[in-house]
Amino acid sequence: MTETVPEALSALPDRPAPALPVSGGRRIRLQYSLTLSFFVLMALYSGVLGVLLPNQIAEFDPANKAGNLALLFAVTSVFSTLTTPIAGALSDRTHTRWGRRSPWILAGALIGSLALFGVSLMTSFASVLVLWVMAAVAYNSMQPAMTTIIADRFPEQTRGVVSGFVGAGMTAGLTAGTVVAGYLAGERVMAYGLFALAIAACCITFVVINREPPVPRTAPETFRLGVFLKSFWIDPRQHPDFAWAFAGRFTIYMGYQAIATYLLYILQDYIGLGVARANTAIAELALITFGCLVVSSVASGFLSDRLQRRKPFVFVASLIMGVAMVVPLILPDMSGMQIYAALIGLGYGSFMSIDMALMTQVLPKTEAGDEGKNLGILTTAINIPQILSPVMAAVLLNLSGNNYAVLFVAAIIFVFGSSLCVLPIRSVK
Repeated sequence: MTETVPEALSALPDRPAPALPVSGGRRIRLQYSLTLSFFVLMALYSGVLGVLLPNQIAEFDPANKAGNLALLFAVTSVFSTLTTPIAGALSDRTHTRWGRRSPWILAGALIGSLALFGVSLMTSFASVLVLWVMAAVAYNSMQPAMTTIIADRFPEQTRGVVSGFVGAGMTAGLTAGTVVAGYLAGERVMAYGLFALAIAACCITFVVINREPPVPRTAPETFRLGVFLKSFWIDPRQHPDFAWAFAGRFTIYMGYQAIATYLLYILQDYIGLGVARANTAIAELALITFGCLVVSSVASGFLSDRLQRRKPFVFVASLIMGVAMVVPLILPDMSGMQIYAALIGLGYGSFMSIDMALMTQVLPKTEAGDEGKNLGILTTAINIPQILSPVMAAVLLNLSGNNYAVLFVAAIIFVFGSSLCVLPIRSVK
């Protein structure tokens, strides 16, 4: 049985957590099943956040759809930002016969899927908001545990390949989710149910076939709330590489989210497509992105490990993403969006695959075995933009009279800025 939160917190390790390396067939199985799990999770996020929720919200109040979507993203992301590092820290301190991470993966998937399916049955914006926040909290409790498995169970020198496969799965999932949701947008209950069932089944299977060894208890220390909360502050003066990695991730997602959040509305109000055509167009663009990002993710991960370099790949990926966002300003039609889709696939695929490996290598060297907590903090560099970017976008649209070109300009500034943040990192080549 999984321990209660106070029991888990009381077992604070006084030395680094034991390594749980895998090899041979078990390692290959773990790598591919982890890739599949992230594929399904990202498909869920992209399909729900990029297509299903925007359509549902627009039906409730077409005149205020952009503002309501921004509010949903902001509220959800506040909870997600708080949940991710706390869940990561708690998973570091969880001791069960099923290991540290597995209970969080299983519980998060099941609770999240129940709440997600409930969203499909709601008939008001307020009820959708409440249930989606519940689902997001559950999924964000699961995600840091899954991410930390890379640091737990794969040697550092192989993480580029592993991250490349996982990154390919994530980016392919973003595309697949958009395609599926785009074509099933008219069958809301079926679409939500498909995503909810897929992530639940995938995570149950993952936990069963990749049995995590039990983590032995260490001598417990007295739990102090102040000490626990203080541990979430990582001094950028003592850990500058961690701070720069956080800043780079934060800025690139500020730019990326500004476009991804409103892509359906961009196709409708900037490109000029009807509602039905916009839903199929977003699926078509996702297919273009798919081919580019899969090749980019796997190739970047392989080359990064072969050359033992991370920074150049992240730097170039940021530049490619910035160029992608320039194209719709020059060609505000479907041709421009198709070029955007191809370039964003190349850049984002490379960025996601190498960024994950980079993150595991800039973690502070502590004695507490806090990998889950620290990776959770780095994940907030994605969650915080989900709060700020849609709000920023809504304000810019309001001030500019719904001129979506302004969003592309803001996104370009942030994404190009991200490329500069990787240069000062010293501990990773």
